Amino acid sequence: MELSVLLDIRRGVTALIGSGGKTTAMYLLAEELSRRGTVICTTSTHILPPAHIPVLTEAGEAAALLAERKVVCLGRAGPEGKLTAPASPFRELAALADYVLVEADGSRQLPCKAHLPHEPAVPPEAGRRILMVGASGFGQPVCRGAHRPEVFCRLSGLGMGDPITPEALAAVIRRENLADRVFINQAEEARALEQARALAALLPAPVFAGSLRKRSFLCLS
Repeated sequence: MELSVLLDIRRGVTALIGSGGKTTAMYLLAEELSRRGTVICTTSTHILPPAHIPVLTEAGEAAALLAERKVVCLGRAGPEGKLTAPASPFRELAALADYVLVEADGSRQLPCKAHLPHEPAVPPEAGRRILMVGASGFGQPVCRGAHRPEVFCRLSGLGMGDPITPEALAAVIRRENLADRVFINQAEEARALEQARALAALLPAPVFAGSLRKRSFLCLS
């Protein structure tokens, strides 16, 4: 089954938050959704510009190109060669394309994340909020496996050197209550999938797991 079907991605704005594969998930979803409509990939924070799809800085350029290419990336030039949020409101982007996929969080490439009060930067128009988690974070000490480790410790009760467990991560996710879907990436080996199932059993939202790299996914709850 396609990831976009599994996650029930609908027309309009979808935000990807958390850690463990947001960018990879966004472009995989864009590839799938482009078979059903037009797609704008963008950010409310910052992303590296993709090499495989056109990058635009003005929303006005999108309509004509979407008719030809189906998928574009939209954002303003930012520091360090990255793209930042587009100048146009997300509601205007939703009028230009069938699907708008927004990378709405930063994690410094760490597999787990807790959030400060101003995070994540989810557009109010987002009808679906997908929380990404990296299974490679299980067993790592909080200080090495989690972005915002001090917040992670406060919400989970762990110390900086304690290993991240499914129970601790579930406590963080429940207390933050930021998403309506959870996807656990990097769950390729039996042990990782076992931990993903343990996490899913502790969460109220639907949970999915698998490997974006291998394009292999399953529903856990």
